[in-house]
Amino acid sequence: MKTVTLNNGITMPQLGFGVWQVKDEEATPAVAKALETGYTSIDTAMIYKNETGVGEAIKEGNIERNNLFITTKVWNADQGYEATLKAFDASMERLGLEYLDLYLIHWPTPDFDQYIDTYKALEKLYKDGKVRAIGVCNFHIEHLERLLNECDVPPVLNQVECHPYLAQNELKDFCAKHNIYIEAWSPLDQGGEVLRDATVVQIANEHGKTAAQVVLRWHLQNKTIVIPKSVTPSRIEENFDVFDFELTEENMSAINRLDRNQRRGADPSDMHAR
Repeated sequence: MKTVTLNNGITMPQLGFGVWQVKDEEATPAVAKALETGYTSIDTAMIYKNETGVGEAIKEGNIERNNLFITTKVWNADQGYEATLKAFDASMERLGLEYLDLYLIHWPTPDFDQYIDTYKALEKLYKDGKVRAIGVCNFHIEHLERLLNECDVPPVLNQVECHPYLAQNELKDFCAKHNIYIEAWSPLDQGGEVLRDATVVQIANEHGKTAAQVVLRWHLQNKTIVIPKSVTPSRIEENFDVFDFELTEENMSAINRLDRNQRRGADPSDMHAR
């Protein structure tokens, strides 16, 4: 497993396992399979309603806690300083953990204008040693700029929708300049269109790999952290098997040219959900 060193000095696996849209009862066997396969980084969130199932798999996995990297997120309805601290305690109880590796703000929801107070709660959790690192999800450059100007601890990463049809190049450049990693959710796109793209399929055939493995490899070589999700054991294994080949510069350039700025999820500036 390749790791990256975050801006506060801790290391994080570059490939993790996501559980978005996984039901609580399905999360336990899926995470158990991921841990058995070799994943040590697990990404969940309060709003996924599966922290309990994830926690059960961690408990049953018998992997030393310091060898795991667990991420969860504070939801929009729990934003605000005091509410965030309460939400964190509730997440930790569901996960059954003594400390968290990474705590993220799920969306900036700028209309509510609470993400600065929310982040200051994350800073307290970090300074108190309850969280090893803090960061954000779905933040545009304007949201990051405000955070950097008004808060003390820079986020270690920004988890955003990112795949070959939404390469996020401008955001990647900004984050790289400020030593903030990009972590890709929906790294394989949603609906499978990217995985059927003729360019991706051709490169996959060239390397004797699947289209999904090629796209994950593209992320890794772009220094992006990735958290593919699956509940299918064979896919969980397939998504992990991406460290025995390398895309050429020509392969990388060809995939880079696929960018359409095509977003599948909500635009962070328009996310109003509580």
